Amino acid sequence: MTKSVGIESMHFYGGSAYLDVSELAQHRKLDTKRFENLLMKEKTVALPYEDPITFGINAAKPIVDALSEAEKDRIEMVISCTESSFDFGKSMSTYFHDLLGLNRNCRLFELKNACYSGAAGLQMAVNFVLAQTSPGAKALVIASDTSRFLVTEGGEALTEDWSFAEPSGGSGAVAMLVSEAPYVFQIDVGANGYYGYEVCDTCRPMPDSESGDADLSLLSYLDCCENSFLEYKKRVPEADYAQSFQYLAFHTPFGGMIQGAHRSMMRKMIQAKPQEIQEDFENRVLPGLIWCQRVGNIMGATTMLSLVSTIANANLESPKRIGCFSYGSGCCSEFFSGIVTQQGQERVHALKMEEQLDQRYPLSIPEYESLLLGSNAPVFGTRNMTLDSNFLSDTRKNLSEYPRLYLKEIKEFHRNYEWIQ
Repeated sequence: MTKSVGIESMHFYGGSAYLDVSELAQHRKLDTKRFENLLMKEKTVALPYEDPITFGINAAKPIVDALSEAEKDRIEMVISCTESSFDFGKSMSTYFHDLLGLNRNCRLFELKNACYSGAAGLQMAVNFVLAQTSPGAKALVIASDTSRFLVTEGGEALTEDWSFAEPSGGSGAVAMLVSEAPYVFQIDVGANGYYGYEVCDTCRPMPDSESGDADLSLLSYLDCCENSFLEYKKRVPEADYAQSFQYLAFHTPFGGMIQGAHRSMMRKMIQAKPQEIQEDFENRVLPGLIWCQRVGNIMGATTMLSLVSTIANANLESPKRIGCFSYGSGCCSEFFSGIVTQQGQERVHALKMEEQLDQRYPLSIPEYESLLLGSNAPVFGTRNMTLDSNFLSDTRKNLSEYPRLYLKEIKEFHRNYEWIQ
């Protein structure tokens, strides 16, 4: 059994358009002080012809295109990780597999477990490689999600807190090629602490809406963060929250929540003082928030976005260990870790992900409102529809050097896509 496993290549895609969330907060007349605590700057906004497939393919294509045909044929598993799927039965991984032109000797399936799904897919791929049932095989994990801002009516637990989900909710995807050549992130094999239980903190009881209790969700997140790390320590007794990890990557609903979680951990684990906690947050946690602050919460992909943001923005003059915490409402959580190097960082930088974020179209508030009210974006269960490719067409003017995939039409529930240069 191989002991070397992890992420060979990793690419994030943050869409075509974004909104300055401070403008949105002013427009919605949100409490200024509470909004500042979100630590958010921008959010990716999904256009009518963008869906979890287009985000996922645009994340994965640069990874797959860089492979030789022989290497491409060794992808024997494609896992889609999402809570935004548009079909109760058909897996989005079949679309990923087809549009990327992969070998048919391939397992195709989907994982749905709220925001934990991306980490779950990564761990399943890691164990597939470790098992060596097909030596040399690779797995492609694509975590892709789009936000929902409506809530179900009539629930006693619904409060104004949910209005803060709009500025923090984003759309995007992270693709990871997992193999026994972990150039980007080498997993610490066996160093996992997982922790879960039943709680209805947030849920999606209907396809296009969300419900829950914001306070309960925060408490469950904090509880899982502490206890998943304590479970990690059972397998790695020498692990120290403050000393063992040079960087920390968290599932990031919004930056302020992570700041609070890290503060709680530093107080409980090492009885740290406020000044020490703040400095540690800026040194070890903030690199992982930089891209999250520009994209928003992308649910199943957010932990992985924090990880790739950490790798891109860390000081990696020497190899460093990153501790990762993933949380999914409902709930399940996991704390795991791995090693990153300067060579891996160079591979991440070569994909120019930050430049792609800079190329997004800046939406005005009227344009954003037109998306909410008159975009005719397909909803769950759409049977037939042709997308208006001219709607907010200016968003396509800043495309990078490679083509991007957009949704063209839906015919008898089947989605058809087109490449736009």
